[in-house]
Amino acid sequence: MAHCIVPEAEAILDKEYPVLDKGFVRLVDYLGSDSRIVQAARVSYGEGTKTYRQDKGLIAYLLRNGHTSPFEQVNLTFHIKMPIFVARQWIRHRTARVNEISGRYSVMADEAYIPDPEHINLQSDDNKQGRAPEAVDAAVQQQVLDILKQDQARAFDTYHQLLDLGIARELARVDLPLSLYTQWYWQMDLHNLFHFLQLRLDSHAQYEIRVYAQVILDIVRAVCPMACEAFENFSLTGQSFSGTELAALKAMLAGQPCPLAGRDKDVFEAKLH
Repeated sequence: MAHCIVPEAEAILDKEYPVLDKGFVRLVDYLGSDSRIVQAARVSYGEGTKTYRQDKGLIAYLLRNGHTSPFEQVNLTFHIKMPIFVARQWIRHRTARVNEISGRYSVMADEAYIPDPEHINLQSDDNKQGRAPEAVDAAVQQQVLDILKQDQARAFDTYHQLLDLGIARELARVDLPLSLYTQWYWQMDLHNLFHFLQLRLDSHAQYEIRVYAQVILDIVRAVCPMACEAFENFSLTGQSFSGTELAALKAMLAGQPCPLAGRDKDVFEAKLH
């Protein structure tokens, strides 16, 4: 099985893609490509590389039918800089290999996230963990920005005061804000990366992690364009239906009213739209 070289991926290695106000994503390395996926899938019955159309069809078939192990043959390594509160959501995806900058060894940079005014929102009335879609008015935006900047400046000032007193870095850092930027190297196989992207590109995901996920998808598309097309078609924009929902769909196609009611009906109709 030959080493996979993808010219489009080679062209963006170590390129820094800015995210949020001070963050970035860089593709550091990759192992495998679309061709590695099809090679791994075909090894069980000994057939070699086919045409582009056949390879694309095979990848689509594998993803649509949940044959995920060939996608695990592709691995990608990223260097990412993000606010700590984003990193704490991110680390929930435990299938990655991660090495993060340590505030015990390093003096942390005075860099904290400040949201764009249009992304300052009230708490959602119907989503306990999310924001309302509309931004607050300009006066409240400025008030929020002033509070954040003042608190961050005070936290960085006291951090350096503690360091100047000779206090251990591991202790001096404890009052730094969740908006502080951290960095890590993050490696994941393509199967699990698609799962990460499906969750973090969802409209219900927090905006600040969603924008990182979008940049990562754009980068992965350079490495595995056929796999990404299949992922976007079947997983990201596709819909799955329960047995009850399929029965309701058949009834509606037969000209009958939707038999579902309440929340079941609301969820089903949302899928249809």
